[in-house]
Amino acid sequence: MSAPLRVGIAGLGTVGGGVVKLLRTNAEVIAARAGRRIEAVAVSARDRAKQRGFDLAGLRWESDPLALASAKDVDVVVELIGGSDGPGRKLAEAAIDAGKGVVTANKALLACRGFDLAKRAEAKKASLAIEAAVAGGIPILKALREGLAANRLARVYGILNGTCNYILTQMQGSGRDFAEVLAEAQKLGYAETDPSFDIDGVDTAHKLAVLASVAFGMPVAFDKVHVEGIRAITAADIAFAAELGFRLKLLAVARRTNHGIEQRVHPALVALDDPIAHVDGVFNAVVAEGDFVGRTVFEGRGAGEGPTASAVVADLIDIASGRGTPAFGVPASALVAQPHAPMERHVGPYYIRLTVHDRPGVIADIAAILRDEQVSIESLLQRGRAETVPVVMITHETEEAAMRRAAARIGALASVTEPPCLIRIELL
Repeated sequence: MSAPLRVGIAGLGTVGGGVVKLLRTNAEVIAARAGRRIEAVAVSARDRAKQRGFDLAGLRWESDPLALASAKDVDVVVELIGGSDGPGRKLAEAAIDAGKGVVTANKALLACRGFDLAKRAEAKKASLAIEAAVAGGIPILKALREGLAANRLARVYGILNGTCNYILTQMQGSGRDFAEVLAEAQKLGYAETDPSFDIDGVDTAHKLAVLASVAFGMPVAFDKVHVEGIRAITAADIAFAAELGFRLKLLAVARRTNHGIEQRVHPALVALDDPIAHVDGVFNAVVAEGDFVGRTVFEGRGAGEGPTASAVVADLIDIASGRGTPAFGVPASALVAQPHAPMERHVGPYYIRLTVHDRPGVIADIAAILRDEQVSIESLLQRGRAETVPVVMITHETEEAAMRRAAARIGALASVTEPPCLIRIELL
């Protein structure tokens, strides 16, 4: 058996600790599959005194993570620091410049700097492996790069953030509003103290940008992703969705259109008969649609110690065995920029919830605006008798720009007491 692959790990949080444990626990299985042993030899983190739940014996401690990039006994650096800039980026660049392989779970870094890192790695003939950055333990990037490599993909979409999926699932099951469920998720450790990256859709957008790059063979284009989060979702929206035969999910969608590649993250209503409507809790799911394979569905845990560590070590096994492939499926020089489809050109049906004064003529005023904007109504619900009442409408397919204009005009009516709630319906 060849000499061991020696690994330096920067970042000993949940995932870093999981990588150390997995390399030790499954050492023999990993060696058999890699053709040689894979050994963690050095680590770096902010707090050496922190109790981490595993023994640091046999691991050299580096107070400066950049030392891993120059260490002669480190062949591959695992970057788990995070962030699009700062120490994580500096370490990845330094390790590549030193000719070392880099394995990273850092979706922010890849979304913002992935194309540049890929070019840098290829120039230095160094490996850049990124499976753990998208959907945790689901091997979706490997599936796109290898298993589905012969297909021209039309669309990839899915649920890429377990925190948001957990919150929406709990709202669905309990009827509670967003703020209450978020507070509970924070107490249980499913949401960060500052949950903005998750609930505002940024984390999902980072992952979608990487996923779309691999799926469509284009440079990562995070700045082209339309991003909306779930802060504005109410228990009423979820209840109305259920009554109309839908579940509400935070979806990430990238697809080919006549206007270019569409990349978007936003809450969406999904029909109850679609499998992705029943992906609940902290689970993730990704669907890829190829011209020859048809629809393929991947589901599993999208974060956490075990699943993400599994993806990191799978990348290490590929590097150890010499099976590495370009991070984004093809060499960086072969990634081709694609036209960007603006969100205003998106076409689909919509859910609109209004709060209106309960008096004659209100619906007629709303219908007149929709008529002017060429928006056709499929169904309408009005509940109760009171000073103000909710009105929910489902439209036929229409262009986003027209729907936004209609919503703005409707919101300006004196009879409408709150800004309209507009949620896209995803036809899967």
